Parts: sequence; structure tokens; C-alpha cells
Amino acid sequence: MKGKRVPNELEASWKEKDMSGPKTVDAQVLIMRTNGCCWAKAGSGGCTMCGYRTASLHNVTEADLNAQVDQALSKYNGEPFVKIYTSGSFLDTEEIPVSVRERIFKEYAGCERILVESRPEFITEEVVATLPKNLTVALGLETSNEEILRTCVNKGFTAAQSREAALRLKSAGIGVRTYLLLKPPFLSESAAIEDAVSSALFADEFSDEISINPLNVQHGTYVERQWKRGDFRSPWIWSLAEVMKRLSGNVSARLMSSPSGGGSQRGVHNCGRCDEEALAAIERFSFSQKVADLSFECSCKKDWDIYLRSEKVLGTAADIGRGFENDLIIRK
Repeated sequence: MKGKRVPNELEASWKEKDMSGPKTVDAQVLIMRTNGCCWAKAGSGGCTMCGYRTASLHNVTEADLNAQVDQALSKYNGEPFVKIYTSGSFLDTEEIPVSVRERIFKEYAGCERILVESRPEFITEEVVATLPKNLTVALGLETSNEEILRTCVNKGFTAAQSREAALRLKSAGIGVRTYLLLKPPFLSESAAIEDAVSSALFADEFSDEISINPLNVQHGTYVERQWKRGDFRSPWIWSLAEVMKRLSGNVSARLMSSPSGGGSQRGVHNCGRCDEEALAAIERFSFSQKVADLSFECSCKKDWDIYLRSEKVLGTAADIGRGFENDLIIRK
């Protein structure tokens, strides 16, 4: 049947630009179909904003995974950087068996960088000892605030555990990319900005790169239910730029953001008129690290300012702009 998802094919693959050391390079990006995230399957409901369980299947075998690796290699054109994502943790042997993991590392041994993602519980001393030095492990810390991590994100681990895993990787010469979530559910826009800044300062100790990920409303998630009720608005691009400006020069890690769904109502967005220009500015900064590259102008900055002030006055994290023309709040 056309469109049927089968376990021996990649979920998706594409090429994009990223950094390897000081250089901008081509990257091959792969999303593998696996048996899914252990946390989402544990009866916990998974993370409140994560819809990646839809990329999971329940009958993926080792042979299927090797077939996906074959497919990836057939598309590989010598890119210096390879990013391999699953719907959970690459270092979870229930998702990627050790034999498949070892094969991937062998096949891509000539790459300058390989990036994978993992929850901290799989980053043991025994596992770290087996990892290649061209590897970067991305950790979804999301926030350094333990209460937000527990009640708003439902992450299933603590910030302290993530830090411990990152330091273990760093001590072994393995790179660390830390993901932080801009605007977890239940946080106002202004509180989300403060949380992202403080979380990045916390993560700088153990991170080579810090990726600020604005929340993108994914299908079938708790956040989507909030969004449909009008209880959540995806963050403004102005907020993302503000976080970057406040962190620039105050952290050693490379700052970056590659927003999913940017410019849509589900993703980080402004008024619609300036979104493309604003997102281009974020991308420029992610490569250059120059605050000047964050420059863009639009009259909706005034609406963003009013939005932040109005949230504080009303004491709410709901989408106070919904229902008004052009998705903007009432002007004075």
C-alpha cells in the first residue's frame, strides 16, 4: 500500500549544513525507525511535547535496522558530518543493538563528526569506553530547573543526572550538544526566556554546543491539546533572538537553533510578515556567533513587548493573542 511505513526503511533522510569545528560543512541527516523511546513506552506518557513516538514501530528487528543502514550508506556522498536520530536513544540497546551501533561507527569511521542522541541513563562508563572520538552525543536537558523538568516536561530524569552524563562524555573526549527547550508548557513567554538563559548558563560547563529549541506543537501530544484550547502559544522569534543576544559572550559553547516548524502557528513565529527574515537571522547567528547577524526589524516587535507585559499583568501563560486579527493582541 502506498505510504505504508515499513520497518526496514528509514523514516527520513536529507542533507543540510552544520559546523565541524570552525568550518561549515555538509551533513547527512538520518531518522531511523526503531522500536521507540523507553520512556514513552514505560507507562509514563512520555515527554509532554514529544510526538516522535509516531516514528516508532513495534516490530523492528536487527535485520531491519541493518537494512536501514544499507539505505543510508547508499545515499552517503562523503559528507564530513553525519547525524543519526531515532525516536528515543541511540545508546539504548532496545532501540539500536550493540552490533548495529558498532557497524554504524565502523561505516562512518572516516567522518569528522557523527551526532547521535541519548537519554543520560544509557551513558554509563562501560558504554562511553566503547564510543569513537569523532562522536558527539546530544542530550535533551530541556531545562536546568528541576521543577519545570518534572512537572512541565515530564522528562523522567533530573538536570543533575544529565550533567553527570555529560561530564562523563567530556572526560572521555566525546563531544556534547545540549538541547534546551524554549517555552515548556505552563511557562509564560517572559518566564520561558529567563528559563532558557539560566539553563544555558548551567549547561555551558559541560557543553560544546547549546541548541535552543523553540517548542514546536507536535501531533498527538499533551501540548497539542493545550494549544488547541488556546492555553499555549508557541514562542515568538523575538524571544528566541532575545535569548541568543543575552547569552552571546556569556557562554563558551557554540549557540545554535534550527527550529522545527518555524514560521507556522505550531512553531516559533512572529506576525507572519517578518518570519522568514527573522528565521534567516537566527540561522546566520547559529553559524557566525555574531550578534549583529541577529538583526531584523518589524513593527510586530511592539506587539511582542506588549504581549510580555500583558502576560505579567494578567498572570497567565495562555495565548492571550488568540482571536485577534492577524494573531496579534489588542493594541493601545
